[in-house]
Amino acid sequence: MNITVLGLGYVGCVSAASLAKLGHRVFGIDVQDAKVALINQGKSPIVEKGMDDLLAEVVAQGRLTAARSAREAVLASDVSLVCVGTPSRENGSLDLDHVRNVSREIGRALADHTGYHMVVVRSTMLPGSLEGVVLPLLEAESGRRAGADFGVSINPEFLREGSALADYHNPPFTLIGAADARSGDVVQSLYEGIAAPVIRTDVRTAEMVKYACNAFHALKVAFANELGLFCRAQGMDSYRVMEIFVRDTQLNISPRYLMPGFAFGGSCLPKDLRALLHRARSLDLDLPVLSAILPSNQRHIEHAFRMIQRAGGKRVGVLGLSFKAGTDDLRESPMVQLVERLIGKGYDVRIYDRSVSLARIVGSNRQYIEQVIPHISTLLVSEPEEVVRHAEVLVIGNGSPEFRDALGGVRPEQVVIDLVRASDGAIAARYEGICW
Repeated sequence: MNITVLGLGYVGCVSAASLAKLGHRVFGIDVQDAKVALINQGKSPIVEKGMDDLLAEVVAQGRLTAARSAREAVLASDVSLVCVGTPSRENGSLDLDHVRNVSREIGRALADHTGYHMVVVRSTMLPGSLEGVVLPLLEAESGRRAGADFGVSINPEFLREGSALADYHNPPFTLIGAADARSGDVVQSLYEGIAAPVIRTDVRTAEMVKYACNAFHALKVAFANELGLFCRAQGMDSYRVMEIFVRDTQLNISPRYLMPGFAFGGSCLPKDLRALLHRARSLDLDLPVLSAILPSNQRHIEHAFRMIQRAGGKRVGVLGLSFKAGTDDLRESPMVQLVERLIGKGYDVRIYDRSVSLARIVGSNRQYIEQVIPHISTLLVSEPEEVVRHAEVLVIGNGSPEFRDALGGVRPEQVVIDLVRASDGAIAARYEGICW
């Protein structure tokens, strides 16, 4: 295809050269004369391994040329790839001025474009930016309608400086967010020469995935650095600790614990975090990331309580009291904290949890139930249907499979607050998920 790449910074330069290498005819557009001149000479305007050789090759073959004006390039192209910068303002907000400028340029050219044209945004933008900023400008300037006269899509990049060319051709996946099938098909065709899974989704999800990735990468760096400080202060080899840590691909480097839901609890996580942070304080270490975990967890419990408050009913049914399905462990269960808060505020609560009921009779947690939370244990009932009948507001507290069956008996006037995604929301009652 004929492709216009708008913005020849890091992402744009790598994308333009790589697309040219894959056999497309590419027009590179940038407002800086120096970048345009360097690319037309087959030289790289960025420092990146392999870029000089690749640019020299594709420019010599006539597959890539650069210019300042976008109009003629867009008119001659099937696809416009937006790769301009989205820097931070002083207050931390995202500056989309460059995105707005190129959207206007593309839109004006589309007014005279004779065929279907695809606009693909690779620039990093917050969810809602394509629909709220790019699309209105394209339609206003072109007088044409997205989805019929031209396509729009978000196609986030996952390029690391220093290995960008390798990352382009060997990505973890190719992510395409498009509002219609035709737009998604066009973008997917750009990557036919790349062996990687293609994930197609809606526009806002694709925009958000990019931020989820970068926030997690930043969190990982900060987490590793804080553990490194802790290890160093005690004379341990932090590299050895983390080398062993990352070998666990079942829990540590895995999808486990990364699905949104309710707060954590149990006998290990809260206790061990407190112990680690107490030792850190004794070593005069300030570990802000690790120190923020327990307060964040507590705020999540508060968020669940506010959801119940907003629902309006005073009769609350709770399905699941232990911190995890299939266990009777109530130690530091966030559900116990939530129920205690409800009782303290005068709510009429009924609870069903098969595992906890058994523990009250013969289990290892019988003493804890009888001595620490006797006021809660008296609220336990023997059948989930009894909780459902009682409740104006029904709270799903853990992922026990029988709770999904119980949801079949809810009534339209009830509110279901799901803390663990036990349902997809296709039930008779009003449904609210805590994080979805």
